[in-house]
Amino acid sequence: MSNQDKIIVGISIGDLNGIGSEVVLKTFQDARMLEFCTPVIFASIKLMSFFKKHYNMDINLHGIDSLDNLVHKKINVLNVWKEPVQINFGEEDTTIGAYAVQSLQAAVLALKEDKINTLVTAPINKSNIQSETFNFPGHTNYLQQELAGDSLMLMISETLRVGLLTDHVAVKDISANITREVIEKKINTIHKTLIQDFGIAKPKIAVLGINPHTGDNGVIGNEDDTIMRPTLDNLRNNGKTVFGPYAADSFFGTGNYKNFDVIIASYHDQGLVPFKTLAFGTGVNYTAGLDKIRTSPDHGTAYDIAGKDQADFTSFRAAVFSAIQIFKTRKDYMFTAENPLKISKRKPFVKK
Repeated sequence: MSNQDKIIVGISIGDLNGIGSEVVLKTFQDARMLEFCTPVIFASIKLMSFFKKHYNMDINLHGIDSLDNLVHKKINVLNVWKEPVQINFGEEDTTIGAYAVQSLQAAVLALKEDKINTLVTAPINKSNIQSETFNFPGHTNYLQQELAGDSLMLMISETLRVGLLTDHVAVKDISANITREVIEKKINTIHKTLIQDFGIAKPKIAVLGINPHTGDNGVIGNEDDTIMRPTLDNLRNNGKTVFGPYAADSFFGTGNYKNFDVIIASYHDQGLVPFKTLAFGTGVNYTAGLDKIRTSPDHGTAYDIAGKDQADFTSFRAAVFSAIQIFKTRKDYMFTAENPLKISKRKPFVKK
């Protein structure tokens, strides 16, 4: 792969008192990573050099003040700020949260301006990032505002994909947020994502019910009968290969999830508890449905081990590779869609 073809992966550094800096540096400590992509860390060279020294890493960092000065085959660190930052590993700090926001905003701007190809976000603390100017429950909500499309949280691993109808919503508000319109929009987003980003020509989609036992014919709530089933019937009538709703309590334990390309859960814990049980440490959070590509590891800031050189970087590395692969698959899909009569020498986007 030539330098011109190399995918530029932007990295927002996340909570500086957490494990984000550690998993980022450990990922790129392997020089072979630079054969797959050109990384750009949105932080400061002084700070990343501090982390490098703290973790006693043999790694070369290249500080830049503009993305115009990016160098391939190097770990670029864009100076989003230059002042010194006090690091107290494991502590929740609103000042540190503000730096996480600065990094994220700079990286998203670069993504919007096509100065980077993909974005991988290190973990943030959803509490200490809140301010009068930044009031979002997480990355996904901010990206929905800044980028085009309809965002959807999609957890992915080598053997499992789980999407959500509702993500960071209080339990008491879940049923009110699941309407026919929401279900149709989310499933249509998932369907398009599996085709263009994962190369699956005819996706098989399973949907989990809203209530225990999908309501037991109205005994435990009627939302599955009045909202979910009619909506899924309509989607099937419009050509989508959609199955369900399934009772969530036995769906994963029986291994039924292996029969589908994606499982759509009604709410956060219904989907993420089984996903993280089956794939924790190797899973990736992908923000599907947007015009740009963003991934992140499947874990949080891990304050309890921050600064101790104990963090496992497997999930962050998987997030980098996922971003690269999704970018390539979507690029091939778009090329084929725009040139249907041309014989492409690219890899086909449709998996057999």
